[in-house]
Amino acid sequence: MNATTWSALAEPNRLQIVELLRDGPKTVGEIADRLQMRQPQASKHLKVLNEAGIVEVRPEANRRIYRLRLEPLQEIDEWLDSFRGLWEERFDRLSDYLKHLHKEGKGLPFPNKEEES
Repeated sequence: MNATTWSALAEPNRLQIVELLRDGPKTVGEIADRLQMRQPQASKHLKVLNEAGIVEVRPEANRRIYRLRLEPLQEIDEWLDSFRGLWEERFDRLSDYLKHLHKEGKGLPFPNKEEES
């Protein structure tokens, strides 16, 4: 996975731009207006996102339309997925421990999924 992607997304304004573009392509002016920033500031952040490959730009007359590229976000998802198994294992162990405490009368009431059905 590319560290440039993380670096670009680490800045709060750029992360807000990515979240805004999740709803669809936008012009620099729309982005600046929605995020209450000046257009040169929005352009600067969009340039960084473009260089990182997170967004792509399409010129249309005198406007620039920006949209998200899915590939870098898919790479992040795949990287995070490698950690999901670790968390699931830990949650399973916590669940087993809480069930053990409940059986010994030391824990709070613990719903049994079989009983709920």
